[in-house]
Amino acid sequence: MNQDKDLPLREDIRLLGRLLGDTVRDQRGESAFDLVERIRQLSVRFHRDDDTEARKALETTLDALSRDQTIDVVRAFSYFSHLANIAEDQHHIRRTRAHLIKGSAPRAGSLAHAIDHAFDNGADARDLQDFFGTAMVSPVLTAHPTEVQRKSILNCQNAIARLLDERDRMALTPEETEENDAALRRAVLTLWQTRMLRTAKLSVIDEVANGLSYYETTFLREVPRLYAKVEDTLQAHDVPTATNELPAFLRIGSWIGGDRDGNPFVTAEVLEKALSMQSRTALDFYLDEIWTLSSQLSLADRLVSSSDALHALADASGDHSLHRADEPYRRALAGIYGRLATSYEALLGTQPSRPAASRAEPYANAAALEADLDIIHASLENNGSAALARGRLRQLRRAVKVFGFHLAPIDLRQNSDVHERMVAELLQVADPSIDYLSMDEDARIDQLLKEIVTPRPLYSPHVAYGEETQKELAILFAARRAHERFGPAALPNYIISKTDGVSDMLEVALLLKEAGLLDPRAPSLAMNVIPLFETIGDLQAAGRAMDRLFSLPAYMALLGSRDMAQEVMLGYSDSNKDGGFLTSGWELYKAEVELVEVFARHGIRLRLFHGRGGSVGRGGGPSYEAILAQPGGAVQGQIRLTEQGEVIGAKYGNPEVGRRNLEVLVAATLQASLDKDAAPAPRPEYMEAMQRLSDLAFAAYRSLVYETPGFENYFWESTVITEIADLNIGSRPASRKKSTAIEDLRAIPWVFSWAQCRLMLPGWYGFGSAVEAFLAERPDDGLALLQEMAQGWSFFATTLSNMDMVLSKSDLGIASRYSRLVKDEALRAAIFPRICEEHAHTLKALLDITGQEELLAGNPLLRRSIHNRFPYLDPLNHVQVELLRRHRNGAEDERIRRGIHIAINGIAAGLRNSG
Repeated sequence: MNQDKDLPLREDIRLLGRLLGDTVRDQRGESAFDLVERIRQLSVRFHRDDDTEARKALETTLDALSRDQTIDVVRAFSYFSHLANIAEDQHHIRRTRAHLIKGSAPRAGSLAHAIDHAFDNGADARDLQDFFGTAMVSPVLTAHPTEVQRKSILNCQNAIARLLDERDRMALTPEETEENDAALRRAVLTLWQTRMLRTAKLSVIDEVANGLSYYETTFLREVPRLYAKVEDTLQAHDVPTATNELPAFLRIGSWIGGDRDGNPFVTAEVLEKALSMQSRTALDFYLDEIWTLSSQLSLADRLVSSSDALHALADASGDHSLHRADEPYRRALAGIYGRLATSYEALLGTQPSRPAASRAEPYANAAALEADLDIIHASLENNGSAALARGRLRQLRRAVKVFGFHLAPIDLRQNSDVHERMVAELLQVADPSIDYLSMDEDARIDQLLKEIVTPRPLYSPHVAYGEETQKELAILFAARRAHERFGPAALPNYIISKTDGVSDMLEVALLLKEAGLLDPRAPSLAMNVIPLFETIGDLQAAGRAMDRLFSLPAYMALLGSRDMAQEVMLGYSDSNKDGGFLTSGWELYKAEVELVEVFARHGIRLRLFHGRGGSVGRGGGPSYEAILAQPGGAVQGQIRLTEQGEVIGAKYGNPEVGRRNLEVLVAATLQASLDKDAAPAPRPEYMEAMQRLSDLAFAAYRSLVYETPGFENYFWESTVITEIADLNIGSRPASRKKSTAIEDLRAIPWVFSWAQCRLMLPGWYGFGSAVEAFLAERPDDGLALLQEMAQGWSFFATTLSNMDMVLSKSDLGIASRYSRLVKDEALRAAIFPRICEEHAHTLKALLDITGQEELLAGNPLLRRSIHNRFPYLDPLNHVQVELLRRHRNGAEDERIRRGIHIAINGIAAGLRNSG
């Protein structure tokens, strides 16, 4: 039965593969096509039959490629990875639609399933009403140096996806099928002829523009549609909402343009430019929608009545055309368009592409625009035209409510070390006797509290501060101006990287006071001050730090202006790099448990912000399972999580896939919040066993990564980290400092590099030896206990599931070729066999605990995906190794460098969640 369900997927992959092959033949000649086809057949044969002769022939063929042949092969297989992704996404859409058409029971991860589950577990309509009244679900887009896609490539992919979708949804005539085939052929040719790599390094503004493309493609239209679905689903379940409309609980956030941690290119000017670009995107969308609505709402007075408020709006519009004299909706929309166009000019300093016919009073804010659109909505609802209110107007009203004039809230982020130096300078300039840097934590807290409650500023515009302090203060002053220009929702959060104590948070509070964003007299705080706990030690201290912070009356008074809610961000990436996969996950879990208890004791609402990446090594994995696996009380109707790297394109590049992923986040947050038994407290023996496993895994991981002589060199030589650092894929440097130390390396390229060489080390290393030692300590009951934990504890089950996925994407045979890039044979012999041994232990431990006979036995969808795509992915790895060898041996040829970078792109696309 499964084979029949997958038949359309296989047909799409064959179709796209054939079109790509025809394109290679037409563009590069018959010999290039024959070469690519030979490599494809050898790779498929090896994967299908585990044919060692095929692998040997494959390696021999690939190693003998000329430089021009190498580029052809790399491009062909890289583009195939992208085409396979399109086919898979379309298949997911196809299966979801088939499920809905069939009228089957709601699927796990759907909103309907989450609501049914809530009712089945004792929730009532009031519980759901309360949930949506205070809920917040916010995926936050970040710009990080693993996003290898160009927007132009994404545009080509979207064109192909639309044509595949057309074949699915419509019964095409033979002529229409022929037209679709021709259009697909043109789209694949366009993809082939579109440059995959950037010729210049991205600036922050380039990253902002890339991020905005997802709003234009997906969010501006799909988020309102999702809201409509939520409202209609609640209505079908007799859950009342105010005027059948929900508060704006789902918002898409952004770090792009506000994240300065380790990125010297984010300045006050960049922040203001990012805000303007976001606003322009939102206002352009509203203006286009209002213009279209005006052409659609041609209702005439003599045929349908309308409200007095609508007539007043029409009369005030300035539209006196005799041709529209009896069309009040059109005239009212003309007036709205005119006011919004004037607002556009006031906010952005330029006119929209389609200026208004006459000048009008600008809107003070987005709420004023909402009010006018509400008048149109109410008139339609109350005068026999309710169906018209539920179309484009409904989507536009929801878009304005969610996106405002600012489009997306931008988070500011900076490292605590920077704040510490700024505060020290401000204090010393004001009073030379204060040596802030020499103070202990208690003294710092006392000094900071004294300044925070004092209206007198420390900053003086007449003092020449150091360059760092001036730059950072300029950003804070720009934030204050943004609040005045776009409203506080434009910049609501300030995140503090490397938080390890209360003084780190109070330093930011003081700096906000200096910028006019904290008023000690009210007292009030205009931005959320959010600690980011990243390392293992920081996670272990998080609960104590927040407990001490909440014991300070001055801070609690400020928190009163933030509805007694406090956000805490947890760092998955750096904790993993610091302590390994298992220990990172466990310390994050324990930190959440402790934070829940601390916040409850102080009467503060907890909102967790999960700094997850796309890969398991950075906290990734399926969002639905991850949210449900949170400890009890950790999801209190509110959650934020980062969306990073190439995962943004995979999740949100296709509008329908994007809406589905957003629905999954909402459904999981609802289920985790209302189902009190979703994540019951684990039994004490589970906690003890997990702690022991973590201790053992931590020791194994640290022993390899930080205590093995030469491991740093092994990493830099056996992976593509050097080439990633050189690739034009982000504005942020790969390391925080100018060094090769693993401590200074950003966690993102650390994980990405291990994925490229197919070891995936950060997603599993240490688990196997930990289980082996644990079972040696408990030979009688150890395995039974771990098996029981896998069945009865969602946290442990999710940990194993994520590791299962990572191991399925690893390949020691391919990784061994990368290891041979290490020039020191003794170093290679000391490290790679050790990694292989740990891999074998981990694989055995996973299968023994889960009872599976093979990897992904419980995830047939992913297993089929890997079966389909990996024969086309493996050649990229083999070619990349050969290109790296030539490049590092001194070959001066731009084609080699370009080939390496194209292979990086193709491998990332094939793995889908590698960074």
